[in-house]
Amino acid sequence: MNRVHIFRRVLLASAMVVAMLAASSCKDGLIFDGEGDCGIYYRIRFKYDYNIKFADAFANEVNSVALYIFDESDTLVDNITTIDKQSLSSGTFEIPLELEPGEYTLLAWGGLMNEESFDMLADATVGETKLEDMQVMMRREHNDSGEATVSEDLLPLYHGTLALEVADIPGTYTETMSLMKDTNAVRILLHEMSGHDVDADKFIFEIRDNNGLYDWDNRLLEDEDIIYSAWYQATGSAEMDESDTRTVTEVNVALAELAIGRIRADNSPILHIRSRETGEDLVRLPFAEYALLVKGYYRGGMGDQEYLDRQDEYTMTLFLNEGEWVSSQIIINGWRVVYNDTSIN
Repeated sequence: MNRVHIFRRVLLASAMVVAMLAASSCKDGLIFDGEGDCGIYYRIRFKYDYNIKFADAFANEVNSVALYIFDESDTLVDNITTIDKQSLSSGTFEIPLELEPGEYTLLAWGGLMNEESFDMLADATVGETKLEDMQVMMRREHNDSGEATVSEDLLPLYHGTLALEVADIPGTYTETMSLMKDTNAVRILLHEMSGHDVDADKFIFEIRDNNGLYDWDNRLLEDEDIIYSAWYQATGSAEMDESDTRTVTEVNVALAELAIGRIRADNSPILHIRSRETGEDLVRLPFAEYALLVKGYYRGGMGDQEYLDRQDEYTMTLFLNEGEWVSSQIIINGWRVVYNDTSIN
């Protein structure tokens, strides 16, 4: 046998070995330098642009992500948790997944891992936990009357889901999950129009709702009523120069800050401002109904629930005259609203 035939046989044998190794790499998930990998890989990215500015604020706001992967039978097959703030704020954060062909449901809770404001009710056990078990409950205390109360600032909670169909086509793919924020900051300003001093400690600020239990798809489940009380109160004043009279007027205000859960358009929380001395309601109004009065200034064609889900900060200025609420006007997020329905006092 001449050298040419020997060389051809060596080349053929080498080609057969390479083919067998490539097939083995597809079957066993092995990776060889210089050879293609036959695995199916996904990179899951996240964005938080479901806000009133339609701008991605994920890198600036979300400080932890817990990602749960469920198969076609809605059984948990994997979960990955990240609390590395440097990675989350990098602008390039993603979670890599290696998945078998099939249909999956991906569920993410952002901010849950601080374990200060919310608890996952399920143990999240791979092979056992079902998608329907993945409920999240807001932490609360109970007063002497047995009422549920939240008196601390809520750390932000974010939610997202993604339906993922994995085809039997090797490669690396990228998908993006959009998150929604479930917590809201509320600031109440009481402006005394008479010029008299106003003492914030003379008022009790509360918002009442039953929005402390979240299903896996972010629906609010039936829950006990929760009393959200102000976690911060202060009294302030500012001097305002009236240009036409050249006199200086002092403006006195009482400020209260509250944090509440997701607001539903069909079940408005009620804002109460009471006298600490008498317990009497000075102000009682449906919070969501009032908040939606200024929706048209921002997004006239936006649905009510979408507006409430995108907006996460509310500032309401109510006007007092000798300690009584002037119910015909209110400023909401900088917009003055005239509202003549005084039946809700």
